[in-house]
Amino acid sequence: MSDKFEVTNLDMKSGMTLKIKGKIHTNADRFTINLGQGKDKLNLHFNPRFNESTIVCNAYDGNSWGQEQRENHLCFSPGAEVKFTVAFQEKEFKVMLPDGHTVTFPNRLGHNHLRYLSTDRFHVSSFKLE
Repeated sequence: MSDKFEVTNLDMKSGMTLKIKGKIHTNADRFTINLGQGKDKLNLHFNPRFNESTIVCNAYDGNSWGQEQRENHLCFSPGAEVKFTVAFQEKEFKVMLPDGHTVTFPNRLGHNHLRYLSTDRFHVSSFKLE
């Protein structure tokens, strides 16, 4: 089971939704789902951290991270099979967690077209753009 997953020709425009299903690595203390322009420009860095009992969201632009946004709503655990829905809107991202709770994060970099999707410590079984 590979830990990393990467798509470099994603065609996600503002107004679209990404549904991503997979299994969190069994020994993971955290995992990530990234959306952006590439490895060095991440509009959304979604990073649940089990060792801190929190979900950290951030943006990465070139060589600097923005200010972390933290939300204490972990409704999944290592080894779990989960589905996340990411709604990409002009001004923000809405990440629907498996229990229906929504985490909102601003589109700080302001792009309206995302080309890049990657995951780490999360084995993707399917993803769909709508």
